[in-house]
This record gives sequence, C-alpha cells and structure tokens, in this order.
Amino acid sequence: MVTSSALLAAAAGLGLGLSLIVAIGAQNAFVLRQGLLGEHVAAVVAVCVASDAVLIVAGVAGAGAVLTAAPSAITVVRIAGAAFLLAYGALAARRVLRPPADASLRPADGAPARRPRGLLPVLATCMALTWLNPHVYLDTVVLLGSVGAGRGGQRWWFAAGAAIGSLLWFTLLGGGAAGLRPLFARPRAWRVLDGVIAAVMATLGIGLLVA
Repeated sequence: MVTSSALLAAAAGLGLGLSLIVAIGAQNAFVLRQGLLGEHVAAVVAVCVASDAVLIVAGVAGAGAVLTAAPSAITVVRIAGAAFLLAYGALAARRVLRPPADASLRPADGAPARRPRGLLPVLATCMALTWLNPHVYLDTVVLLGSVGAGRGGQRWWFAAGAAIGSLLWFTLLGGGAAGLRPLFARPRAWRVLDGVIAAVMATLGIGLLVA
C-alpha cells in the first residue's frame, strides 16, 4: 500500500531531480539537437533516462560514499570528459564557421538532402556526453543518492520520483523540439544553435580542467 510518506518522498525526489536536470548542459543540448533533427529521438531519450535511473539507484544504494572515497576515479572521468566536451564543442564551432551544405531542415531546390547519422554513432555520442561528465555523477550518485539515502525506508520512493523527473524532462525536451522545426528550416538558426552549443561545451570542458 502506498502511504502518504511514500508519496511525499517520491514528490521530493521528483522536485530535486528536475531542479538538477533542467539546466543547460551537454546532455540537454544534445537531446535538443537530436529532437530538432528528428533522428533517433526515442533511442536518445531512452539512453538518457536509463542512465539517470541507473546512477540514481546506485547513489541511493550507497555508491556515493564509494565514489567520494575514490577521488582518482573522478579525476580520470573529469579529464576524459573535458577532452570529449572540447572536441564536441570544436565540431559545433566548425559548423558555425563553415556550415555544411545541408544545414537546414528544408534544403533549397537542387541542394542535397541532409544525410542522417546512423543509430550507433548517435548513441555512442549520447553515452559519452552522459557517462564522461563528472557533474552527472555528482548530481545523481552523490547528491540525489545522499538525500535519498537519508529518507530511510522511503529512499526507493525518492529514487523513483527522481527517475520519473528524468523521464518527464527528456521526453519533453526531445519530443517538444519538434515544435521548433519551422524555425530551424533556415541555416542561420542552426548556426546560432551550434554557436550556443559550442559555447556550452567549451565552458563545461574548461571548467572541468580547471576544477
């Protein structure tokens, strides 16, 4: 039987989870871009949601204490994540400076149609942006895990609420991006978006290196 305390714990997990997830970052920028392109959106959302759920459960189960006791592991992830974010940001910056011929959702007459990316490369990028980002571990495993563990017998309800928050947000972000597609029928809009993505990735990458 679901008690009021269980529902309150789930609501607390939902609120805290959303407060941590709903912020511009590498993962959100990637999901938004895939949503605009309409490429493998369901698969990308599924990877993000499943990854968050695994990390949240691990944190509530006590992995946060193990993680904080092994700072060298975080250092390795931080360096690898910074390198990947900077490389991804450089690719976005290159698209700003040298837009591809198909940089539009609606190519001009006679222009080549945009060639969609394969599923595996897209999922590999999504996994890297998720699992090579130390902030993901700090938010889910350490912060959500420690708060959830403090809920005692209601900790799994808290974890479920946080996981539902991830599901709601990424579904909304990936699916809702379709409403912006008319705007991105123009190459200029893509250059602005890629400029924002490049700035976000560079900021996050440099931040990881100097942390």
